[in-house]
Amino acid sequence: MADDKPKLQRIAGHSEERFLGSDVFESDRRNLPPPNGSGTIREDARDIDIYHQCDVAVIGGGPAGCAAAWAAARAGADVTLVERYNCLGGLSTGGLVMWIDRMTDWQGNHVIQGFAREFIERMPPEAVAGPPRADWGSRDPVKAGYWGNRTTAFHGIVQWAPTLDPERMKLNAQEMLLEAGVRIVFHAWAARPLVEDGAAKGVIFESKAGRNALLAKVVVDTTGDGDMFARAGAEFDTDIEEGDVHHSMNTGWVLGGVNMDRWIDWKVHDPDGLREFMARGREELGYFQTPYVSWRPDIALFLGPRQSGLSALDVDDMTEVEIRSHRLMEGHCQFFRKHAPGFESAYSLQSASQLGVRHTRRLAGLGRIERKDWGEDIPATDEVGISPSISPKFPVVSVPYGSLVPRALDGLLVGGRHISCDANSHGFMREIPQCWLTGHAAGVGAALAADGGVQPRDVNVDQIRKVLRAQGAHLTDDAAVAAVRAEAVPAQ
Repeated sequence: MADDKPKLQRIAGHSEERFLGSDVFESDRRNLPPPNGSGTIREDARDIDIYHQCDVAVIGGGPAGCAAAWAAARAGADVTLVERYNCLGGLSTGGLVMWIDRMTDWQGNHVIQGFAREFIERMPPEAVAGPPRADWGSRDPVKAGYWGNRTTAFHGIVQWAPTLDPERMKLNAQEMLLEAGVRIVFHAWAARPLVEDGAAKGVIFESKAGRNALLAKVVVDTTGDGDMFARAGAEFDTDIEEGDVHHSMNTGWVLGGVNMDRWIDWKVHDPDGLREFMARGREELGYFQTPYVSWRPDIALFLGPRQSGLSALDVDDMTEVEIRSHRLMEGHCQFFRKHAPGFESAYSLQSASQLGVRHTRRLAGLGRIERKDWGEDIPATDEVGISPSISPKFPVVSVPYGSLVPRALDGLLVGGRHISCDANSHGFMREIPQCWLTGHAAGVGAALAADGGVQPRDVNVDQIRKVLRAQGAHLTDDAAVAAVRAEAVPAQ
């Protein structure tokens, strides 16, 4: 195994309280020689067959894309979803990010619902691990301690943040979309958007059949990286918070044959032993992290170590992370089997088929979620969702429709981790429940735009809110939103 340690500098420790408490490293590319290409070539022009025409084309079948496609189809639109892998769910399945972040506020109220709630309620009970409804919002130290070690209690408060079986999630999402009437296209990579007169009209995608065109009245970009809106020329932001964990990458993996209850018991009751264990792991492996629970007590989840300083828009950087992560999977498996209580019979079960990317681009939208607004407790005048806040000192965060709408580009909406927000807000708006939330809203907005023959920016937000409520979403009371709008209108 190659020694990556000499050129690696740890930039942050395992201090993040919410979840991914693994090391974050500033890294460089050292497993690949630089490419030797230079200059350009010209690609031949050609006619491209039209594969299909639809009302709404959803590009990317991750959490946001699934929610968008389901919502648009339920609202009456003819929907096609294009997904480059062989399954739905994105990082929640192919990335093994099976831990679903908080969907409750700090009082235990279920604020992210709609597609998210229906999706989880359709999962078989044995595929869901998390606290019972009666414990949501509990500050009981015993309950918070128990669930805190199982990734679903934070700041001493039990939350609804379950861990789900990724294989059952793949099937669940697939069946929900097929039942809603969505056309699913697997093994197809959307290469570029079709844009006419400043409006998206569909996409060109690549598959084993070559290049094809998918025409649509509205395109929903749920690629996670803003591939469609960026290639269409829409404005976007790329700034990050230096030293923050939310722009790092990793490939996740799971180990089987473990006893997580025994591991947690040892970790809690022997902190000195844990510190020695962590120090030894860092010394032997360089990168190092401890495991997290999965949906089963005999499977351990690893979502790190997180590597900073490499770009998920650079193919060689992405390859570097994959090479190093697969080496680390084997290194961790051997180290834990030798030294960790509960891991004596551990074996490498599976590595993620998708790279764990947290940040690349964020849309520059008509609206924006910003850190300065977290404490206001005022709904957006165009609210289409409510997100839990990052800590108990903040109220819930109102998500504006404008954060899904490009400033100038028409015919396109976004949902997922690349919505319009500042770098601070991206830290939680990129999580899976928030992707479900924004994807749901984008799908409804796209369906109404297609049905009404208008641009997404011109859809009546109250109509979007009405459909979202009919589909089970949780929103601020209409009267409260109307009051905020009235205050925002200047006196005549």
